[in-house]
Amino acid sequence: MANATDTAKAAQQKRGDRHAFVQGVHGVRYQVKDVARSVAFYTTHLGFTLEHQHLPAFANVSLGDAQLLLSGPQASGSRPMPHGQQQEPGGWNRVVLRVNNLPAFIDTLKKAGLHFRNDMETGPGGKQIQVEDPDGNPIELFEPAR
Repeated sequence: MANATDTAKAAQQKRGDRHAFVQGVHGVRYQVKDVARSVAFYTTHLGFTLEHQHLPAFANVSLGDAQLLLSGPQASGSRPMPHGQQQEPGGWNRVVLRVNNLPAFIDTLKKAGLHFRNDMETGPGGKQIQVEDPDGNPIELFEPAR
């Protein structure tokens, strides 16, 4: 009897490894209060590149192939849900950035006045810490174990 993994693999092969509708990951959306401030944070402190912006509502920054979509209160991606719940910054889902020399990077960011949610943690997979963007969205900085 085939298991779920075998069934999924067979379906992908039948489609030519493509989903009928999903083409790929477009980006990660963060709700922010001030798009220009967020662009400055990501480009200045974390090395992202500004791809485009439509201030004050929206900007797209990138790091390699990863796209971060910064949506301000005026953006279509920030509108309330049908039942009225507001989308807002924060939470625990996060972008994880692979870094070199995490302790030195933490020192650099602390000197720049950035806010960390926790202290650096070390485990079998590596070291990590969570820093917040200006609106409280978490970014995990991760250095893999060597």
